[in-house]
Amino acid sequence: GAIMQHIEPAGVHSGDSACVIPSFSLGEKIEKEIEEAAINLARELEVRGLMNIQFAVKDGELYVIEVNPRASRTVPFVSKAIGVPLAKLAAKIMVGAKLPDLGLTGRIIPSHYNVKEAVFPWPRFPGIDIVLGPEMKSTGEVMGIDEDLGMAYAKSQMSGFNPLPTEGNVFISVSDRDKEAVPLIAAQFVEAGFTLYATGGTFRKLEEADVSAKRLYKLAERRRPNVLDMMKNGEIQFVVNTPSSHESRADEVAIRSTAVAEKVSHCTNLAAAEASVKAIRSLQRRELKVTPLQEYY
Repeated sequence: GAIMQHIEPAGVHSGDSACVIPSFSLGEKIEKEIEEAAINLARELEVRGLMNIQFAVKDGELYVIEVNPRASRTVPFVSKAIGVPLAKLAAKIMVGAKLPDLGLTGRIIPSHYNVKEAVFPWPRFPGIDIVLGPEMKSTGEVMGIDEDLGMAYAKSQMSGFNPLPTEGNVFISVSDRDKEAVPLIAAQFVEAGFTLYATGGTFRKLEEADVSAKRLYKLAERRRPNVLDMMKNGEIQFVVNTPSSHESRADEVAIRSTAVAEKVSHCTNLAAAEASVKAIRSLQRRELKVTPLQEYY
């Protein structure tokens, strides 16, 4: 099996969140706790075959969200990531085979990064709000593989029809709860050579943090140019727009749906924005290469 770490925050359905094998920031202590908890749960529940567990980590504490004693959509991804046919081996275990007899004596940790990304049907539903939440909205999955985490994430975005730009303009507008964290991520876009555009409170927060940005009118101000104009004119290459509440405002929905319609790369949470800018830096530093799966195992 494997430990997959989600990129998006808790609250986003596991089927819609990008995730990474091996984990990239959990630490040895948490990984060991996860492994021990998984073994104990499997033994107590007397599971024979496949099992999926969702954990959450907060302030260094591990919490169990749910346990599913069945195969899940992650089995093909994990199998390809670690080079082991888990479904086939699980079927043998269900009819009496033992793990040691199948050569499985511990967790397999690949030396390369594997990123699973969800594929969404947004283009087929013009005007829909693309914010992710507890309800699953994706209709497919893709993956990116590379020795570099940033490049693996970049490949997953290409496969998921949301390719990342390596130059141009970035529009940032975030909710109040994200304003304290946004300057650090915005500064990384500036360091990568992008020009930032922001509205209202986000612009002021960037200005206070000495992060260079240009101010745009909010849609509600009914003045031009605004971000919709710039996206339609091909002047915005990446959009970071986080929802202000559970009931997103009409102008936020317009921004996000226009990004989809105009094929502008986008994200709706800061975790994905940070992963994106790191992937962009990898694309800027390295040439994209394709490696046969067989060379990873």
